[in-house]
Amino acid sequence: MQDRTYAADVDAGESATVAGWVHEIRDLGGIAFLILRDKSGKLQIKLEKDEMEDELVDTGLGVHRESVLEVTGDVKEEPRAPTGFELVPESIEVVAEADAELPLDPSGKVDAELPTRLDNRTLDLRKPEVKAIFEIRAEVMRAARETFRELNATEINTPKIVATGTEGGTELFPITYFGEEAFMNQSPQLFKQLMAGSGLETVFEIGPIFRAEEHNTPRHLNEATSIDFESAFADHHEAMDAAEAIVVAVYEAVAENCEEQLDLLGYDDFDVPEGDFPRLSYEEAIERINATGELDEQLVFGDDLSTEAERALGEDVGTFYFITGWPSEIKPFYIKDQDDDETLSTGFDMMHPRMELVSGGQREHRHERLVEGFEQQGLDPEQFEYYTKMFKYGMPPHAGWGWVASDS
Repeated sequence: MQDRTYAADVDAGESATVAGWVHEIRDLGGIAFLILRDKSGKLQIKLEKDEMEDELVDTGLGVHRESVLEVTGDVKEEPRAPTGFELVPESIEVVAEADAELPLDPSGKVDAELPTRLDNRTLDLRKPEVKAIFEIRAEVMRAARETFRELNATEINTPKIVATGTEGGTELFPITYFGEEAFMNQSPQLFKQLMAGSGLETVFEIGPIFRAEEHNTPRHLNEATSIDFESAFADHHEAMDAAEAIVVAVYEAVAENCEEQLDLLGYDDFDVPEGDFPRLSYEEAIERINATGELDEQLVFGDDLSTEAERALGEDVGTFYFITGWPSEIKPFYIKDQDDDETLSTGFDMMHPRMELVSGGQREHRHERLVEGFEQQGLDPEQFEYYTKMFKYGMPPHAGWGWVASDS
């Protein structure tokens, strides 16, 4: 439809051809209205029965909600219309008729249970507030890519069908690959390290990950999109700088370009972080959590942080922040220990006041120490030879992180 005009772009005094879904039909006797919806918004179509041909009126009123129409006519100002304009049609073409009975109501006037929504996801996505989530998500990805390029990072795509998991055999979806067992990749971690050591040096990926976690919570997803970064000749401090730059840029972009979507979702006060996030050591974080008195039991060195602990610390700090210097024993084998204290790692987490956002660290680039790390965590280094052997050919120090962005 080359001559099509979006609903949000019509202007009074012009002729326009619009196309979209019938959102609502209102028949008031001598006059009727169709509300046509496209990706930009809604437009009122006015049917004056006494002044129009019967065939035109019958076509407009003979369709069901969610039918697809193409309508051509004159645009007029109408303050009482939803957008201040209405279109008086000269022609109405039914492009695709919808059934009279829909499994759910895209207008949102009638609630639908989650199974019904998921079984009819395309119809559910026509709800403005659901569409808004995907529009915000797209802005997150756009802003992240743009900022990665400002950091001189090269975009890569790593394999999603692998012979073994990033961190062993847990949380893996098995598949059959030409008669052999394989798995859906749970993280691009190992591959992005190899790419950083290949000569590209600084790389990023925005792609799917798969984790077979049997947790029915909003914090656990079996399939999600991960935003990943890895840079050679960098340490964990520089990786944190990059993570902070990406997160701030994403929040700024969403605030600037998604105001309408945020309003639809009820975010009247969308706070944009200013940067310079506090960097707390793990031990300081434990002390501050215990001091809040919010937990039933005091945390001790070596404990991971529960959801309750994260929330208590987030309320205490009150902004985005990092936790650094995690105990080596609770970080993956590829995270490098601190040079002056092998009980502490160079791993870090970036925290939103309510939850973890980003996890990363400096990687172990020395082959012998890397193999030791596999063995200490009960993993067979031979299963990861494709990864470990490259560390014998000149692997520079490198650091990076991953940010699992929830899919909807």
